Amino acid sequence: MFLFSVAAIWAVAAMTPGPNFFIVVRTALEGSRSAAVAVIAGVILGTFCWGLAGWLGISALFAAAPFAYLFLKIAGGAYLLWLGAKLLWKTYTNAGSSGEPAARPAIGTKQAFYSGFVTNLANPKSAFFVASLFAATLPAEHSWLHGALAVATMVLVSSLWYAFVFTILRNPAVAGAYARGRRGIDAMAGVIFMGFGMKLLTSAR
Repeated sequence: MFLFSVAAIWAVAAMTPGPNFFIVVRTALEGSRSAAVAVIAGVILGTFCWGLAGWLGISALFAAAPFAYLFLKIAGGAYLLWLGAKLLWKTYTNAGSSGEPAARPAIGTKQAFYSGFVTNLANPKSAFFVASLFAATLPAEHSWLHGALAVATMVLVSSLWYAFVFTILRNPAVAGAYARGRRGIDAMAGVIFMGFGMKLLTSAR
């Protein structure tokens, strides 16, 4: 059945570490349980949007209007660069202080949700990936129901994966390890986000 192919391909994509994964990891380790759930909900909504866009053929729109694709790549790359720079700056300012790291303001659920959602939407290449996924898996004679089921499968796979990640990261032992090495982990996450942003910007042509 074609849904198994959709699930298998999307599972690999979801489990491959990227901006979505790292924003979930940071929020789950540093924020409250509700903030972690909110950031995952934002990522899942982004997955739904890209799935719907891929199904409706937004890649064809990007091909017809290259400036729209270019704009989204530049905006997405700039956002990821800003996210990474923000993390590095916080790491630098904390390293310059003496004693224990200063307590950070709690991550609100609304902020966490929008962070997850915007981070997911920051990469317009997702539209081409989803379009390719549908082209490779949907039956030659398919109806709107096939497309809807494929999008639902993507959302389900992402939900299961991030529920698993959430369960692991909320473990007290994992949270304790993060607290001990928070500066180094945040610095690494900042570099990773900036790397994704630079990659997206340098490919904007």
